[in-house]
Amino acid sequence: MTTTRSVGILATRSVRTIRRLPSAFFPALAMPIFNMVVFAGTFFAITQIPNFPTDRSINWYMPLGIMMGAAFGGVGLGFTTIRDIETGFYDRLRMSPTSRLSLILGPLTGTLIRVLLMTTLVIVIGIALGARFTGGLLGVLCLYISALGIATMGAGWGLGLAFKFKDMRGAAIMQLSIFLVMFLSSAQVPLEVMSGWLHTVARINPATNILRLARVGLVNESSADYLSWNAIWGGLVAVVVMSVLCLGFALRNLQKLSD
Repeated sequence: MTTTRSVGILATRSVRTIRRLPSAFFPALAMPIFNMVVFAGTFFAITQIPNFPTDRSINWYMPLGIMMGAAFGGVGLGFTTIRDIETGFYDRLRMSPTSRLSLILGPLTGTLIRVLLMTTLVIVIGIALGARFTGGLLGVLCLYISALGIATMGAGWGLGLAFKFKDMRGAAIMQLSIFLVMFLSSAQVPLEVMSGWLHTVARINPATNILRLARVGLVNESSADYLSWNAIWGGLVAVVVMSVLCLGFALRNLQKLSD
């Protein structure tokens, strides 16, 4: 069986879970919408901070909701894999005549398709609630790239932990790590507003650059720091580097699982 065909079969299996297990998909779909609405409504006055990059709180928090949903959509692949390992189904996959790489790329492809659906729906609802893209199609593209990138990182991290622990002990680490990485960044307020140790941590946190990339098309045109090429290339580098590291972590632990 070729790698391409195996990837397609495993991706299809992942996507079919939307119909077979809607109870697992729709809560993950509701979470980013809930986060977007709650943060935008609770912190609506944040736009009154001097030189805040947008006058719409929904513009600031819609990317955060999408990034959280994409990250948990990625690590959700780890939960699914743990279930397959515990039931013995994953042993059958490992015995199949295909490359080990397809066991990662196949489910990852299905996860990215689900994240695309989630991102599109959240954008539509966000626009209905008042979000406005100021960067045109480029801004929309940057938001999709950020969502797919952080989903890839989450998937690689979740798979790596699943292969390492082989049971639900890794689930708590998956969830906690996502919360730590996201909220120790510029998730809630711009980097310029932070101070102390939080500013230091957020400055070196790759999620800060990815969130900046996601918000490129949703900030004021006068916000040069957010609309500059620096905001775009920093986020793109963070997406590529972290995705490679996380997928490498997953592949290395899969090889150990097979030994």
